[in-house]
Amino acid sequence: MKKTLWSLKETLICGVLLVTGLVINNQWSDAIYILAIIIGGYNQTKEGIMDTLENKHLNVELLMILSAIGACLIGNALEGAILIFIFSLSGALEELTLDRSQREIQSLMALQPTEATRLKENGSTEVVAVEDLKIGDKLIVAVGDTIPTDAIIYKGKSSLEEAAITGEALPVEKTVGDAVFGGTMNVTHPLTLEVNSEPGDTLIQKIVRMVEEAQNFPSKTARFIDTLEDYYARVVLVVVFLVILIPILFMGESFDAAFYRGMVLLVVASPCALIASVTPATLSAISNGAKRGILVKGGIHFENMMDTKAVAFDKTGTLTQGVPELTDLLILSDEKEVAMAVVAIEQYSSHPLANAIVSGLFKKYELEEYPVADNIEEQAGFGISGIYQGSHYRIGKLEYMEDDEQSIVDQALLWSQKGSSIVYIEKDHQLIGVLGLIDVVRPEARALVSWLNNQGIATIMITGDVEETAQFIAKDIGLTRVVAKALPHEKANIINDLEKEYGTVVMVGDGINDAPALANASIGIAMGGGTDIAMEAADIILVKDDITSIQYAIQLSQRLRKIVIQNIVFSMSVIAILVVSNFMNKVSLPLGVVGHEGSTILVILNSLRLLKPIKNK
Repeated sequence: MKKTLWSLKETLICGVLLVTGLVINNQWSDAIYILAIIIGGYNQTKEGIMDTLENKHLNVELLMILSAIGACLIGNALEGAILIFIFSLSGALEELTLDRSQREIQSLMALQPTEATRLKENGSTEVVAVEDLKIGDKLIVAVGDTIPTDAIIYKGKSSLEEAAITGEALPVEKTVGDAVFGGTMNVTHPLTLEVNSEPGDTLIQKIVRMVEEAQNFPSKTARFIDTLEDYYARVVLVVVFLVILIPILFMGESFDAAFYRGMVLLVVASPCALIASVTPATLSAISNGAKRGILVKGGIHFENMMDTKAVAFDKTGTLTQGVPELTDLLILSDEKEVAMAVVAIEQYSSHPLANAIVSGLFKKYELEEYPVADNIEEQAGFGISGIYQGSHYRIGKLEYMEDDEQSIVDQALLWSQKGSSIVYIEKDHQLIGVLGLIDVVRPEARALVSWLNNQGIATIMITGDVEETAQFIAKDIGLTRVVAKALPHEKANIINDLEKEYGTVVMVGDGINDAPALANASIGIAMGGGTDIAMEAADIILVKDDITSIQYAIQLSQRLRKIVIQNIVFSMSVIAILVVSNFMNKVSLPLGVVGHEGSTILVILNSLRLLKPIKNK
């Protein structure tokens, strides 16, 4: 963090000095520009020299420093100060992004408790640090406590909130022999667990490592640029040296004239316009996207989106709203009276579906106040009962009911096949109704998937949910492929397989469980309402949770690629012309600066066209 703040400080000082020199515009300006180069270029010079010595690898940073020095030697310190400021700002922003990313990734570990209750052989318990646990240890986890480490259930049965791992909002029932994960919550019954993994090798810790490894692995484009800049810098330095040396040794030219020509070559060959071909265009595209709620962490991600061949979606919170809603209702007797009874009793329930049931019935029947019930009793994991206006009601699972009216059970089966969670209603020992709740599909998801399919881009759902629910939702939306019951590390492997099959794959998700897949995908896109780790693992964030912004981002990337290509061709052509003219003694320093800076200005103006909004027909 200190290094990042110091880099930002250096960049700010460099910029202030640059502006000061321009404003005063007198005999002191050159000295101020040189001071700006020294302050702003210190880190680049140090890193460039270290990289060259340690890795035998020249870089554009070193070349830019030499170009700035060359500009000063031939009397154009302003040119050098501008070059240094651009690179200083770029480096500082890169360090700031990396620093924040690392801090957010490590904050994920706060999900896991630091202590666990271990069961001793004599039946007593002791509180120990999680890192002191060993495979085979027995742990006690009370209702409402967080699972301290990955384990299997040794004794007991309970519902567990696994949203941090699977992304699914509803608790999952587990019993003896089932695996549980550190960082998830025990909801309904106490459990005895047996540790089956080392404390440092839990699923959440694996997720952290996978995200870090994926973020540290450079893209193909980054590796290509890294190699290209080495060759470019080597060629420029060798040519400049020869341009100075050959005329002196073999043509009888004076040192001053040869050195002047060499410094002009170093300035005009500096890739300032070439760099401006990408950076202003990228910033314009990023600004355009930001106005639509699309935050991009790097221009390369926008560029890569043009090559998208497949888009993989998480289900819960991405294609769906992420919160269950009351969607179906069947009541065989007085509907409003039964609805009021359900509200009166369910308002006291601790079950995650209770709020959705109460709010759904409240809205449907336009209730103005909460009705009152008596003798409330909740049987964790099964349901809740109570007395309303003299009648006894049971609300919950079918196993909790005393009756099994076939017409109601049959209807519930149909709803469950489309992914609904089922809640039965019994009045005075007779089954009289059933409720269906489902995580509702985002309306805009259908439009996006339809557009992607029309563009020939494969649409895939990767979800931790069961096959039946996933298939129903996929058919409803129009997705071409489904992968269900996928755990976080499996999602990452699935993404890797899809990249081998399609090439460039976009992954869209919102939860911790999506983080490894987001990090491993060609481009990871996180919903703005998702978890911090998902947003840090992703390359693009949809701040407004508007999934249709993916279409806008792809279209914007297509415009970005076209303009970048135009800029690169133009800037390289200008550099080539200036270099050739310099060899022919047809370009002076003022003319070289005009050509060099003029091309940069034209490239930037062309890039600003990306600020114009895209109008979808």
